[in-house]
Amino acid sequence: MAAVAFLALFGAAGFRAAPGALMVPLHDEFGWSMSIMSLAVSLNLILFGLVAPFAAALMDRFGMRRVISSALLLVALGAGGSVVMTASWQLLVFWGLLIGAGTGSMALVLAATIANRWFVERRGLVMGVLTAGSATGQLVILPPVAALAENVGWRPAALVIGGAALVVIPLVGLVIRDHPQDCGVLPYGADPQTYTPPTFTVGSALGRALEGLGYAVRHRAFWALAVAFAVCGATTNGLVGIHFIPSAHDHGMPATTAAGLLAAVGVFDIFGTIASGWLTDKFDPRKLLAAYYTFRGVSLVLLP
Repeated sequence: MAAVAFLALFGAAGFRAAPGALMVPLHDEFGWSMSIMSLAVSLNLILFGLVAPFAAALMDRFGMRRVISSALLLVALGAGGSVVMTASWQLLVFWGLLIGAGTGSMALVLAATIANRWFVERRGLVMGVLTAGSATGQLVILPPVAALAENVGWRPAALVIGGAALVVIPLVGLVIRDHPQDCGVLPYGADPQTYTPPTFTVGSALGRALEGLGYAVRHRAFWALAVAFAVCGATTNGLVGIHFIPSAHDHGMPATTAAGLLAAVGVFDIFGTIASGWLTDKFDPRKLLAAYYTFRGVSLVLLP
């Protein structure tokens, strides 16, 4: 379960990292401004966040296999459909709408669902490993995508991303199940004498999502985490992930070199994410998060 979920997150993450490598080729071919392309990426990121709570409810209502397979199909359609673009508004549809909704239907939602349903022990470690799937997608897919875009063309690069998402769909259908009892097993680390299977959720997925959000917004911890992740997204995705390669290109750095540097970020992301998951099983996550944001703030202050 964890391995296939990792691959699903890996496939979805590939195109999340790819727009930065494709912005310069798109600008050269169509003359689209960086502002227009940034708008598509912004729509992508907004949907990535807004879709997540509703995707979690849909997983409860219709099952993880259907939701994950549909999400990967949206990513593949967005990536594959982008090769026929002729106008900038189509960028909003393919990069923004389809891929944003697809990636938002997985990401932390899928990782948290797998960790909570299938693991009693080592939940933090599993959450860290699954979250590292996004970093692994960036590490493995971004350099060849940048090389393809620079040496062959951006269309083959986009098709590689779509193919990576499609390859995972059959594995999801074969392996992913909603609950351990569907396979006749207990969650990892559960005590057979005391474990009680969860009750199955029924009713409107939309209603449950809104109910969950209504509960969350009344708690300060939710807003603290929301602000923290907003800062994380603005600095990691908004500044570095999307605009680093075009900016490096403007300063004379080859796109493949810039993509290699982002892949190096992905390497440390993998180690850091897994280590953080392991640490949350042993230490107060609030203190860990304070330390992480101290490192982030110092690095951004020193960057100029």
